[in-house]
Amino acid sequence: MNFASRITRLPHAFDPDHGQDALSATPWATGDVAKLIAGTGGCSPYLKSLIEKEQAWLAPALDAPEQALQDIYSALRDTAPDVLPSELRRAKRRVALMTGLADLAGVWPLETVTQALSDFADLAVHLALRATVGAEIKRGKLPGQTPDDAEQAGGMVALAMGKMGAGELNYSSDVDLICLFDETRFEPDDYHDARASFVRATRKMCGMLSDLTGEGYVFRTDLRLRPDPSVTPVCIAMETAERYYESVGRTWERAAYIKARPAAGDLAAGEAFLKTLKPFVWRKHLDFAAIQDAHDMVERIREHKGLGGPITLPSHNMKLGRGGIREIEFFTQTRQIIAGGRDPDLRVRGTVPGLSVLAQKGWVPEDVADTLTQHYRSHREVEHRVQMIRDAQTHDLPQSDEGFDRLAAFMGTDRASLQSDLQARLEEVHTLTEGFFGGETSTEAPGDIPEDLATSETVSRWRTYPALRSARGSGIFQRLRPEILRRLAKTSNPQDALAAFDGFLSGLPAGVQVFSLFEANPHLIDLLIDIVGVSPDLARYLSRNASVFDAVIGGDFFSDWPGQEALLATLQDVLSQEADYENKLNTGRRWGKEWHFRIGVHLLRGLIDAEEAGRQYADLADATLGALSPVVHEEFARKHGPAPGRGAVVLGMGSLGSRRLHARSDLDLIVIYDPADVDMSDGRRPLASRPYYARLTQALITAMTVPMAEGRLYEVDMRLRPSGNQGPVATSLTSYRDYQISDAWVWEHLALTRARVVAGPKALATDVQAVQTEVMTASRDVDTILREVAIMRQRIASAKGTGNPWDAKLGQGRMQDIELMAQAAALLAGRTLGTIPDALQAGAECGVLTKADADTLCDVYRLCWSLQIGARLISETTMEPDKNNGSGAEFLCRITGTTDVADLQDRLDRDTRRAADIINAVLPDVEEEE
Repeated sequence: MNFASRITRLPHAFDPDHGQDALSATPWATGDVAKLIAGTGGCSPYLKSLIEKEQAWLAPALDAPEQALQDIYSALRDTAPDVLPSELRRAKRRVALMTGLADLAGVWPLETVTQALSDFADLAVHLALRATVGAEIKRGKLPGQTPDDAEQAGGMVALAMGKMGAGELNYSSDVDLICLFDETRFEPDDYHDARASFVRATRKMCGMLSDLTGEGYVFRTDLRLRPDPSVTPVCIAMETAERYYESVGRTWERAAYIKARPAAGDLAAGEAFLKTLKPFVWRKHLDFAAIQDAHDMVERIREHKGLGGPITLPSHNMKLGRGGIREIEFFTQTRQIIAGGRDPDLRVRGTVPGLSVLAQKGWVPEDVADTLTQHYRSHREVEHRVQMIRDAQTHDLPQSDEGFDRLAAFMGTDRASLQSDLQARLEEVHTLTEGFFGGETSTEAPGDIPEDLATSETVSRWRTYPALRSARGSGIFQRLRPEILRRLAKTSNPQDALAAFDGFLSGLPAGVQVFSLFEANPHLIDLLIDIVGVSPDLARYLSRNASVFDAVIGGDFFSDWPGQEALLATLQDVLSQEADYENKLNTGRRWGKEWHFRIGVHLLRGLIDAEEAGRQYADLADATLGALSPVVHEEFARKHGPAPGRGAVVLGMGSLGSRRLHARSDLDLIVIYDPADVDMSDGRRPLASRPYYARLTQALITAMTVPMAEGRLYEVDMRLRPSGNQGPVATSLTSYRDYQISDAWVWEHLALTRARVVAGPKALATDVQAVQTEVMTASRDVDTILREVAIMRQRIASAKGTGNPWDAKLGQGRMQDIELMAQAAALLAGRTLGTIPDALQAGAECGVLTKADADTLCDVYRLCWSLQIGARLISETTMEPDKNNGSGAEFLCRITGTTDVADLQDRLDRDTRRAADIINAVLPDVEEEE
């Protein structure tokens, strides 16, 4: 059945006095407008009046409604300014009539209806603005602008807010606008004249749209969403608005800008302005404090409008009342505000699209999103029918049974069914959204919390901590406090857990965001207690970097490790979205901390073992260097030109080279470049090749190490470069090869076994690797190498001592000792080291070690590495489990596969002595040598 046939049957539009069967059976013919008048008159005097006024236009329009609307728009665009007010009102009648009939007949779904109304609003505002600004230009009141500038309103833009911005206008909506002008189009001396002109144009535009004449009105306009509307003019400069939002913008204004859209005037300037507001609207961290803000706003609206109390249908406000449209909108927008700063996919304007993407991204359960979507559409349909009855700006349900009979008839049902359906939908919406916003306040029931915790001196001093000094932060924490104490009481050592949590809380500089996050995600409290219970040191780290909890609820925190290539691609994409160099560095730090935190949590909770964690930390460092190096190069090239020659590569040495890092590892790096006979760079401030690469290397080191708002990435150690601290920070490929072939010490060749290119051009990386292979495969005297290793081993012992008994790194038979042996084995086997176990097996293959000894060293190394990576996750200093009987000691025993601290100590002593004996047997005695 075509549009016209369905319209003229209109099964929903009947007089309740006549009865559905009789009317719906009437075989209305296409274009029989008289029957439309009869069918709608009983339910909607407004629609009846529109049909009567537009009979001549409506009959042919029914055959092609979309084309009829386009014809209206085309005619309006060519309308002269002096008759525009009248023609806009005529067009509004026709657009409202066509969309209303299409809605009633079920020809157009809700989204098509609201978008059609919004499209007309866009056009009406634009044409009114073009006319009024054009009049200002014609009078010479807008400095520097010509009649051609009227189409872009001389640099002024009307931002559509609310339902208009989202394309969700209803039949009787106001249009919410924020009017701004681009002050950069005017000379400073002309600023005040331009502003006065735009203010006049804005007022006249509003009058053209909203003044009630004999032909009605177009749209009621509301300009009160602009910054500080009680004291600012109706049109303000973009720069003024930007300063306002940066300094005093509130959460409700952030939520309002989710739907903001340039609708009229200079659309490009409007888009540019919205782009500048992104940091205000979309925060970098998950913003759970917005939940309380939204809840408070809902309560203030209810209180102001007198809409509190239980849901009763007579006169219930379908927009602002409990279970109404606004609750669904706030639920959606608040979730978008929370996570939209981290996920641009959430930045959609419409309510239904917003719920859909929130469900796709895991922020809202799919069944909840589907339910709220269905109720939202139903609520909007009811709202439309209420407004259609008399073209009233109302959202209230009828007060009387007669009114409900009329509304039910308008919706093709009966009063009892309508009321039952409405009650159920309103109740379910309120239940779903109120649980998210408010929830029950926790209380401390008698005996619920052990008295020694609840009344301890530690707990009593919490109220003095910085995080609880604000009334808001203290209020949220008071709701959390009972649950925190309950969970502390369930740990194996509640007093130790309490002390650890106290360390976290005392170091927390502010509490609102963190406490809001815990309140919305109670499972994070358990995770926090697990983490801080291992070490007060880690608790202090979390206090200063509480934003890393964002990563835990980011959706895939506990997924499998993605690998170095995927990490690199992700970081490159994240950095590409930042235009400013400093922002890129801060973004890289924030991203790196989150992944660093993830590895630590996975290790702490036993999701990965020590070997996997070491590789993951190395993957993270590789990805960070691989993504940030080009960023540093690009920034450096802006001043000094592109790198001369073939560029530079970053060589990872030490633990980075062998892909085995822990939580506190620094990065041993060497930078090698090839100028390829190019003497100078080509830029604004050109540099000779050698100082170019030296300064570029310093820039890379600074990018990694300098403390910024998000902290630092890594400490960097360049001492393994040719000639150590005496040599240049960057070495040319030719010099590097000459040095390694002719001048390098044996210990430098030992270090070279662990070298690995981690960033830079592939072609140059291949050449650097060729030098490494050439050095590794050179013939060597076994006795000479072993003697040099023995001397080096002795010097390390003299310089650093034998180490703490619990030090997994220093001392005979421990990590550094075994690593030295592995490097010697790799050098004698003529290959790069790869991993420590691989190198030790290579030593067995070339006869330096027996297979049994190589296996033993591998086992001891794994034990020491497990202790090392676990201890460094806990503390900067050497961890002594025998002096710590809490969660830290339990964690170290678990990660090393020992039963208790005594077992760990016994095994460490016994196994490292065995490893020392093996190495002593291989290396010559050099105790008496210098």
